[in-house]
Amino acid sequence: MVKVSSLLTSLGIPLVGASVALNFFLYTQVKKYYVELSQVRLDPLGLSYYTQDYKRKDKEDAKRVVFFGDSRVASWPAPRIDGYEFINRGVDGQTSAQTSQRFEHHIKDLDPDIVVIQVGVNDLKTIPLMPENRNVIIDLCRANIRQMVEESRALGATVIITTILPVGEVPIIRKPVWSDDIAQAIYEVNGYIDSLDNDDDQVIVFDSFSALANEQGRMAENYREDELHLNEQGYNALNQAFVEFFETANLPNVEDSDTIASGDS
Repeated sequence: MVKVSSLLTSLGIPLVGASVALNFFLYTQVKKYYVELSQVRLDPLGLSYYTQDYKRKDKEDAKRVVFFGDSRVASWPAPRIDGYEFINRGVDGQTSAQTSQRFEHHIKDLDPDIVVIQVGVNDLKTIPLMPENRNVIIDLCRANIRQMVEESRALGATVIITTILPVGEVPIIRKPVWSDDIAQAIYEVNGYIDSLDNDDDQVIVFDSFSALANEQGRMAENYREDELHLNEQGYNALNQAFVEFFETANLPNVEDSDTIASGDS
């Protein structure tokens, strides 16, 4: 009887510890999403995320490049390219609808020479929750991307539209609200993005997906912070690919800069 009691005790303590740890993890996740939901309710478009603290540069100053999109942009460190000034206007957690609706507020007054757009994953990750709306979600994502491209062109800016970055391995806790259809939807929207530079020298596609994907089309393990976001090594790889792309891209609205520096951040 003593042995049984000891066995139960030895098994019970780890189980209790695991239960406490799991409950704490679930609590932190629920709190995180509740805070994010509250922030969206208070400021649905994230207009207060940035202050209008940039004035238009003089003509002899560096060319202005604005990165625009979701959290993948918000965490994107500026590449080092001589002759160019980089401004970040990414907002965490935003869909293409939210991003497109804040374009005028966050982009127009900056008078950019180039707008770099990365957006869409937050739309497509909702597909497992609303599978019956799959095609609508994809169509709206495409339409919002197209709208941002057109608004950028209307400002006289060159548009660098980036393909949606790949997703990584999904943790067990998220599998109930995840499916492989997210990766398929990314593939479909990226196909649309690839078509946007046809016969338009003001729109250029940067294939950021291929710069970070492994052979399975997932975010390379050494580049990922989690299933959606890049770590420092991932952003270094992204910037290296971006700088190499920038060197050879046809940028009709941008004068040649003297030197293009390393992409390491």
